[in-house]
Amino acid sequence: MIITSGMVFTPAFRFEQVNIRTRNGVITEVSDQEIIPEAGEEIVDASGSYVIPGLTDIHFHGAVGADLSDGTEDALQKIAAYEYSAGVTQICPATMTLPAETVEQICLTAYQYQKKKEEAPGSDGISDLVGIHLEGPYISPGKVGAQNPAYVQKADQAFLERLLEETESLPKLITIAPEIPENLEVIKALHDRIRFSVGHTSASYEEAAKGFDAGAKHMTHLYNAMPGLTHRAPGPIAAGAEIDEVTPELICDGIHVAPAAVRAAFRLFGPERMILISDSSRAAGLPDGEYELGGQKVYKHDGAVYLTPPGVEPATLASSSTDLFTCMLRAMDMGIKPEDAIRAATYNPAKAIGIDKDYGTIEAGKRANLLLLDEKFRLIKVL
Repeated sequence: MIITSGMVFTPAFRFEQVNIRTRNGVITEVSDQEIIPEAGEEIVDASGSYVIPGLTDIHFHGAVGADLSDGTEDALQKIAAYEYSAGVTQICPATMTLPAETVEQICLTAYQYQKKKEEAPGSDGISDLVGIHLEGPYISPGKVGAQNPAYVQKADQAFLERLLEETESLPKLITIAPEIPENLEVIKALHDRIRFSVGHTSASYEEAAKGFDAGAKHMTHLYNAMPGLTHRAPGPIAAGAEIDEVTPELICDGIHVAPAAVRAAFRLFGPERMILISDSSRAAGLPDGEYELGGQKVYKHDGAVYLTPPGVEPATLASSSTDLFTCMLRAMDMGIKPEDAIRAATYNPAKAIGIDKDYGTIEAGKRANLLLLDEKFRLIKVL
């Protein structure tokens, strides 16, 4: 396939008019010169359109009635098909706070699913499973959010080591509360094997700083389920902002985080560090109603998913019901430069979980997971 005359989002994180050739799912050539087609080669005229890398969501739970925590290959297949249709061509879905044996089985099923996909490449319309995000169970009992407090526990190094061995390091991220001494020790021991993410935490500035010093390099859904940034108790947000390697996630569905706070985060951390996530649940792509998340009843209404039914106050957020592509567009609507929003949904997440060798930018040798967008950045087609 040759994609011609489009404004392409380049590794310099700007748009340039270049041409792209792909073969067998891989980008083979990117050039500002004409690429001469071979006999029978498909030509895509991208005139008046944008071409960007496929998006990578490193924190979401499910969609269209399926959840990673269902622990089935069928659920993964449904999720991957939906995400692909929404322009999210790489997925790193998240578990919930569940018993250790349940988390292990979920990861083993995902590993088996991934291996089968690798043995039968070229399946059209299915996102690549590139990792798993363990959202708990090593979190603060005081900041469980929509997680089940019954399964919160202290970090277990032996369990994590076994899980990484069994799945060839499929888990890429783990949310953890660093203020718990046992958790801090596990961060120190395993930070070179899995990316630890400070989140669902009651940590003070000092406690969070110790977590980052121990090797944590990520923050789970910034602002949500953590102490806020205030002038006398700056908390984990300030601690993370001071470490250049720390990458914060942001749920940009327009409900979890106010537009001004989105803009503030991009200014505080810089566009080179920000990562957009959806944090969607099985209710994404489905109508309002009652659903399940981590063994608890949740309710989709008023544009998101809540622990409380409509009309019950206070309305407690549980997850979003929005895909990452829509979150990216909403970030633009909030005043984030298109180039920065796209980077935060493509390259930055891929780099954070260590898959940027194959994904995240449009370069020869990388996977040809590409999106064609119209002049308003709306999705036309997954190429």
